[in-house]
Amino acid sequence: MLKAFRYKINPTKEQSILLNKHIGACRFVYNLALECKQMAWAGNKVNLSCFALHSQLKDLKTECEWLKEINSQSLQQSITNLDKAYTAFFKGQNSFPKFKKKSNGGSFNIPQNVLLENGKLIIPKFKKGIDIVLHRPIKGEIRQATISKTPTGKYFVSILCETGETIKPKAKIKENTTVGIDLGLKTYIVSSDGQEFDNPNFLRKAQSRLKYVQRKYSKYKGKRTKQRLAILHEKVSNQRKDFLHKTSSELIKNHDSLAIEDLAVSNMVKNHNLAQAISDAGWSTFVTMLEYKAEWYGKNILKIGRFEPSSKLHANCGYINKDLTLSDREWVCPKCGELVSRDVNAAINIKSFALKNILSGTDRKNQDELLTLVKVLTPEAHPIAFGVGG
Repeated sequence: MLKAFRYKINPTKEQSILLNKHIGACRFVYNLALECKQMAWAGNKVNLSCFALHSQLKDLKTECEWLKEINSQSLQQSITNLDKAYTAFFKGQNSFPKFKKKSNGGSFNIPQNVLLENGKLIIPKFKKGIDIVLHRPIKGEIRQATISKTPTGKYFVSILCETGETIKPKAKIKENTTVGIDLGLKTYIVSSDGQEFDNPNFLRKAQSRLKYVQRKYSKYKGKRTKQRLAILHEKVSNQRKDFLHKTSSELIKNHDSLAIEDLAVSNMVKNHNLAQAISDAGWSTFVTMLEYKAEWYGKNILKIGRFEPSSKLHANCGYINKDLTLSDREWVCPKCGELVSRDVNAAINIKSFALKNILSGTDRKNQDELLTLVKVLTPEAHPIAFGVGG
């Protein structure tokens, strides 16, 4: 099993300069390769492979001699990463690759020759080693490393290791060991067994301070103010990651199966009234954490389609409240007279839908999103329907 271990590194002034050169050179090669691939396709309909671009690095170093200071394998890896991004885009797994910006800090990859000796990180071009803070022991055989720089000027290394651990078999899906999870904004998580996790709203709490520093930076454009702004954003990001890690670990360790809804977050943030709150919640990151931690511990992640009536359907009597709005947090069922908590009811329904899909041997996730012949005839599908029949 492959696992990554992230540590802080403390380079000297000379090492910091060379690290910045590596980050800048890899960003330059990545952007140049991206532009080259775009122009080759637009002009001659040729898709340049990463091997073709690798072979051109020698000529590029002759033209840009400063690239000779950089580890050649790191330059090649930046082109390989671009090729992977292209492949993922054409498979429909990601958006089209974008040009990298210097303001984001940046990173570079070292695919081999990574060593840890006497509290030092030894990589090509850094034979004396870089001081590393090993706050936890590293496990397994080192395969590669990625060094990154934050907008606040801190350096970190992520070391990928082969731990030798076998992937645990998945736990059997049972009703009593399965929990449904409803993600929200007012309450971050409500589970089908009644457990709740409050939304910490880290960005909202830091908003007043962020606005003050942002106004000051917009007026004076000072380096110190820019640094203060970056530090504030980094603090919010670290707080959010810490909360998401602790919450996802608690849920994974206490349940064998977790049922969640397949949310279209990229579409939801188009609502300008909720965009900031949804982005601050970090739902996509949370789901990603659940998925890879479930692989580590042999747990199950069950997803249901985003169009299932999890909130409108009363879990006890089956009544569907078609008039339910987003502001209705509780409603009285006209069929049985019970007071229904929207979030708890949704979590129970998510669990029920997920178990039905598994027990019936079918997965209904995203089936409602597929176009059918009947849907093509509806007014909402006019762009397609107009092309039917020539």
